[in-house]
Amino acid sequence: MPVLGLQLMMLKDRINEQGMYEVLRQVRDLDIDAVEVSQVEMTDELIDDLVRGKADLGVETAAMSASIAPGGNGFALETEFDRAVDACRRTGARFLRIGMMPFSAMVSKDACEAWAAEVEPYAARLAEQGVTLCYHNHHVDLIQFDGERIFDIVRRVAPSLLFEVDLHWVQRGGMAPLDMLEAYTGACKLIHVKDFRIAPLDADVFARFDAGDMDRAEFYGHFLSLAQFAEVGQGNMNWPDLLPAAEKAGAEYFLIEQDDTYGRDPLDAIRDSREYLRSIGY
Repeated sequence: MPVLGLQLMMLKDRINEQGMYEVLRQVRDLDIDAVEVSQVEMTDELIDDLVRGKADLGVETAAMSASIAPGGNGFALETEFDRAVDACRRTGARFLRIGMMPFSAMVSKDACEAWAAEVEPYAARLAEQGVTLCYHNHHVDLIQFDGERIFDIVRRVAPSLLFEVDLHWVQRGGMAPLDMLEAYTGACKLIHVKDFRIAPLDADVFARFDAGDMDRAEFYGHFLSLAQFAEVGQGNMNWPDLLPAAEKAGAEYFLIEQDDTYGRDPLDAIRDSREYLRSIGY
């Protein structure tokens, strides 16, 4: 069974305020076995805390974030390749992940191919060092150019680059997650476990529209924004079928993630997701 972990983007403010080690202690208290590090600065001190967290608390580092060029919070492989590999060896992480391709790579088939071709040598070099580079999708990765999805372009041009599949974003992109997992079996190493719900229409918004105090365009803006991220088990995703399918597709880690908790304490949202996953056998 894949290891159950947490995408630490949800707790980045706590990490900045309290330090990584203290946050790892809180994660361990939630009965979560691993973490993925994202959207925090990869300082030497933070890496030391990840090492201590594994030794003292038993919390694995499932993956850390990377990009090709400098400018993000992860390791910039152009300038920090050796440091990224060393951090993986010290923490025991076997995966690095790219959170998104540049927006400029999404505008055409040629642009996407050029980006994937730039990534492939780094993914191949990392593989030689025992580290797997994965690409994290969003809904835009279901864009089709000449009948070929961005997913397909990336696999064709960068075969050494595997996938971190965000099942919420696959669903939002219009592809059935079960179909995606089957289509890319073998490449799906990390899975973001994130639910998808539709929020109730705000009664005050409807009342303003009904009274003529809001035009149709503004109302439809509210209407189209009802899609939300949700705690696992509190949306419409079919987790009892999805998680076994993800394991069959090659998943090694299931990582709880929720991009927005809509005012809830993230720890409470994580706790709810964890309790649901326990209730279905994880």
